[in-house]
Amino acid sequence: MTLADDLTISDLKPGFGARIHDIDLPTATDAEIDKVVAAFHRHGAVVLRDQSMTPDDLMRFISRFGEAEDHTQTRFTLPGYPKIFILSNRVIDGRPIGAHNDGVGWHTDYSYKPEPVMLTMLYAVEVPDEGSDTLLADGCAAWNALSPEKQAQLLPLSLHHSYKHFMATREFGAQVLSPEMAAANPDVEHPLIRTHPADGRKALWPSTGTVTEVIGKPGPEGLALIDELVAFMTSEPFVYRHKWAKGDLLMWDNRCTLHTGTLYDDSKYFRTMHRLWVKGDKPY
Repeated sequence: MTLADDLTISDLKPGFGARIHDIDLPTATDAEIDKVVAAFHRHGAVVLRDQSMTPDDLMRFISRFGEAEDHTQTRFTLPGYPKIFILSNRVIDGRPIGAHNDGVGWHTDYSYKPEPVMLTMLYAVEVPDEGSDTLLADGCAAWNALSPEKQAQLLPLSLHHSYKHFMATREFGAQVLSPEMAAANPDVEHPLIRTHPADGRKALWPSTGTVTEVIGKPGPEGLALIDELVAFMTSEPFVYRHKWAKGDLLMWDNRCTLHTGTLYDDSKYFRTMHRLWVKGDKPY
């Protein structure tokens, strides 16, 4: 455990992430929250436990990181708080209150947008006694572990991302987009190796679900490369597994990580999370 910028911090796993201790976000000053923001940009992910956050607290906190991003799917946003999205398997009066099994499969959020979200934040309202862990993969450590020859091979490559393809082929909640939704989410290209604007560090930045082609390596050869890289990046040395408790607040940096949710016994347990995003910039 170390003291940095007056924050007490411990690694989530060696060399990755930061658990920040002894800070109560609802009563923290803006200056104290800004130290959390600085830690986030350095560490790739941040965890704060035992928080009691109202929707207004969440909005105040997220605003210190940048402008909160809208959600592509708006059906399950919190009433009165369009930037807060509900993940839940609860059904009230015959209607689900949130998206269920959203985010299962290794990916990075909004990779199908010209400017993917910078930050994803999950706040645990209720969690199962077992299951529903969130896994984060460290793209910077994965990149640094590659040989110089492999790095030189990958550095020029770009990926074709498609929201239409993702929604049509996803395991949970597959659907054909309306013409309006398809027009609002055209396909994009992004680099396979992303540079972090905070300090220039590089990260392996593949994804699953949205990628339809490696530019310059079309067809099965390119997609096999993506499968290889995702399997490498999500292997045990590079992965942090977060086991949830009520009141946990977990944030990860989409510019240098992949993440996935995991399943749980939804016939036995309830899970409700609040998700917020912060706008990002164009990858390079």
